Amino acid sequence: MKFRNLFLRHDGSVSVVAALSLIGVIGMAGLAVDLNRGYERRIATQRVADMAALAAAVAYKADGSQAILRPTAVDLVTAHGITDATIEVALLADTPEAGAKAVRVELTTPLPLSLSRILGAAATMPVKVSAMARLAGSASATPCILGLASSGNAVETQGGATINATDCSVVGAGSVNNGGSGITAKEIVSGAADIINNYGTLSADLLRYAGSFSNPSWNGNVPAADKRINQSTAISDPLANSMDLATARQLLGTFRTPRTIANPVTPACADIWTFGNSPSAGAAPFRQGNSAKFTVPAGNYCLSRITIDGGITVTFQAGSTVTVANGVSVGGGSTVNFGDNVWRINGGFNSGSSGVTFGNGEVSIGAGTVSFAGTNRIGTGPVSIAANITLSGGTSLAVGAGSHGFRGISVGGGSWMTLGDGDLDVAGQIRIDGDSTLIAGTGNYTLANAGGDAITLSGSGRFFMGDGLFSANGNIVTAGGSRLVFGKTANHLINGNLSIAGSVLFGAGRYTVSGGLTNGTGGTTWPYTSPITNQSWGQTLEGVSVSGYDMAGVNVSFILGGTINLAGGAKTKLIAPTSTVEGAAIADILVDSLTSQATNWGAGSQNVFSGVVHLPNSAVTMSGGNNSLSAGQCFTLIAYRVTASGGANAGTACKSISDLVGGSGGDVELVA
Repeated sequence: MKFRNLFLRHDGSVSVVAALSLIGVIGMAGLAVDLNRGYERRIATQRVADMAALAAAVAYKADGSQAILRPTAVDLVTAHGITDATIEVALLADTPEAGAKAVRVELTTPLPLSLSRILGAAATMPVKVSAMARLAGSASATPCILGLASSGNAVETQGGATINATDCSVVGAGSVNNGGSGITAKEIVSGAADIINNYGTLSADLLRYAGSFSNPSWNGNVPAADKRINQSTAISDPLANSMDLATARQLLGTFRTPRTIANPVTPACADIWTFGNSPSAGAAPFRQGNSAKFTVPAGNYCLSRITIDGGITVTFQAGSTVTVANGVSVGGGSTVNFGDNVWRINGGFNSGSSGVTFGNGEVSIGAGTVSFAGTNRIGTGPVSIAANITLSGGTSLAVGAGSHGFRGISVGGGSWMTLGDGDLDVAGQIRIDGDSTLIAGTGNYTLANAGGDAITLSGSGRFFMGDGLFSANGNIVTAGGSRLVFGKTANHLINGNLSIAGSVLFGAGRYTVSGGLTNGTGGTTWPYTSPITNQSWGQTLEGVSVSGYDMAGVNVSFILGGTINLAGGAKTKLIAPTSTVEGAAIADILVDSLTSQATNWGAGSQNVFSGVVHLPNSAVTMSGGNNSLSAGQCFTLIAYRVTASGGANAGTACKSISDLVGGSGGDVELVA
């Protein structure tokens, strides 16, 4: 009964139960508080772990040593006031994907518990967080030899050929086949096919291939197995969407038209002046006594014809305007000074064997036969000759500053012609034959011989141009032993082929050539000093030595409709601009063409290229002892196929390509 009453009585039991319940409630509340504190600690510690992983990754990227990882992470954690953490730092390979590296940091900090200890919990609770920062793996090294063909061999060496690209990658969309002496690169990649090695050497931090790796069992000159990754890689042309190149290509085939070189206006007048021992009535008053000398005073003269017999001296005093409707002819051995006057002549012109002198003023000669012989001079002022002028047999013609217009120019037989500063317009061909020279000053050059050659240089012919706009509607063709100099301008327009077999200097700027660029047999090298003017060319260009080369250009870009072929003993040094100028230079672009024509660099050509050669649709073959090097500067070759069958060929990454595709030292990023 008493036992039963114990359960029936309730006085005091509520207090006991309440007291017991209160302990549980307080413990649960304490646990909730501690869990919330742990969550807050985790968030704060995670931020520090993230920063520690990034800092350690950046330090490793700069230093390259794993020893720097832990000290960097510890310093950053301590700097954020966490002194009691357990810190684990590791460098992970092939993380988060094959070929990449990552730095992982784990932080464990003790969190002191408070009220939850009532329930018997430990005095502290560990709060553990981790962070991982991805380093750009070697698989993203910038390509400097890139073959875009997805089938067959995209990059191939044969014979004794080598490719050396120690700071960048050799990449093929299709197979990379080393049948030559060797390929050295930061990495060697076949995006969709195989890497094949024969007797030669493959030296790389990484081999990546979608298909298989083939190498004779006896050949140990290849990267170790842990440096080979069997994985496909998407390969594309990094310049495929370049707006600078697309805009530049729109100017292919464009040119400027020379100004109209018309016959001068010469009224039909009856007077005929004959200067000789039996002068005409019109010329007789100018004779000095009975001598062979004549002096014509200033005046306005309208004439039908002027004839000067042999052995006569004629001087025209300054201040005249003379029109001649039916030609001027000078006999052999005569001395004629046409003075500082305005001369307008139709019906032909013959200087005679000794040559003539025109002073400062206007010289305008119409269509017909125009020939100069001996020693000739034309002073400052506009010169317009609507005929082909021909200099031969050691003739010289020195023309002063002013605008210059000709129907055509032919200089041969050891002759020379100089033009002072001023625009040069030529409506037909400029032809310079053996051991003959044309030197022109600063001005705009507008040349045209549509469907033919705008400039032709025979063996040892020489043509030197000053700075100024340049346009040629026609081919430019030079023979071995010749010399050609282009001045500086934003964009040289050539509607035709640029076929060089002698030596050439390209002044700074863009060259927009609707055809192809060829450097053929080589020959004369730079520098050169003219015995005519004592001017020198080719010691340096833009402060860069080009001595010893036959084709040289600094800060140049070639936008081609065709391709660039190099042969013979050509010694070429071409350096691309380092920055882009609208309408002119394109940073790092040395050659660009979308042609599918085959490209050949061979037969002993020696090339120093700095910049990007972009031929995405052309198969490039380097053969016959060809050497294409960068001389310590960047050189990137992007082609449909690249075949090296002879010589040494080197590539280094160009900044513009690195910026487009990312380099091996790309930014670190958090991935976990």
